Amino acid sequence: MVEEVAALVREVARTVVLPRFRRLAAADVREKAPGDVVTVADAEAERALTAGLTGLLPGSVVVGEEAVAADPGVLDRLGDDGAVWVVDPVDGTANFASGRTPFAVMVALLRGGETAAGWILDVPGDSMVVAERGAGAFRDGVRITARTDVPPAGTLTGSVPSRYFPEDLRRRVDAHGPQLGTVTSGKHCAGYEYPAVATDAQQFALFWKVMPWDHLPGALIVREAGGAVRHFDGAEYRPGSTGPGLIVAANPGIWDQVHDTLLPAGR
Repeated sequence: MVEEVAALVREVARTVVLPRFRRLAAADVREKAPGDVVTVADAEAERALTAGLTGLLPGSVVVGEEAVAADPGVLDRLGDDGAVWVVDPVDGTANFASGRTPFAVMVALLRGGETAAGWILDVPGDSMVVAERGAGAFRDGVRITARTDVPPAGTLTGSVPSRYFPEDLRRRVDAHGPQLGTVTSGKHCAGYEYPAVATDAQQFALFWKVMPWDHLPGALIVREAGGAVRHFDGAEYRPGSTGPGLIVAANPGIWDQVHDTLLPAGR
């Protein structure tokens, strides 16, 4: 089923998402919450993915970002015992709506409340990263493995979009950030950040919001590549987790290093 889902994701990206890129009219974009935009491409892609995924796996249910926005009760289906698809029809919508990259289409499959598989398509680059639990992570058919060493903190590269953090946490993180190497505000696209950590384009990423469609596919990919995805308090991220925050790192040692640098105890 991995290849069938990958083909579906690519088809929806090709026929629904890309034709709208840099061709959105003003009426095609709206705010569903302050600072949180959605486009007609999000809605159309989610409908197409929902139909295709439930067709591939009859009896499954879909928890999509836009479906939850319309009915928050849909989120409760994450705990179903059966097969549950989690869909982000356009990850990085703000980039997409502004005519910028990156943006992605992301899907995860849950079985028994745990992530069994994940797919992330870099839409402009047509590059697919997939993972199955226990079977590794692959980009365009080539296995990817995260780095295993723990270099000095001052040489690490990663993203810390601290403007989304609560004020007290933002002050702490910003104060200690200079102890790390290169720290950016990120690409505003989890579908970019997770594969970047898994392939050593960067060694870590921080997030504040932990909505499942943003993180479940990437978390499995990073873990299957050898990385770590944990909340700020050290708890493992899993379906249904609500926080606080996330640190994504290329390996557990780097996770500890980033955590201890940015969030030192008592400081």
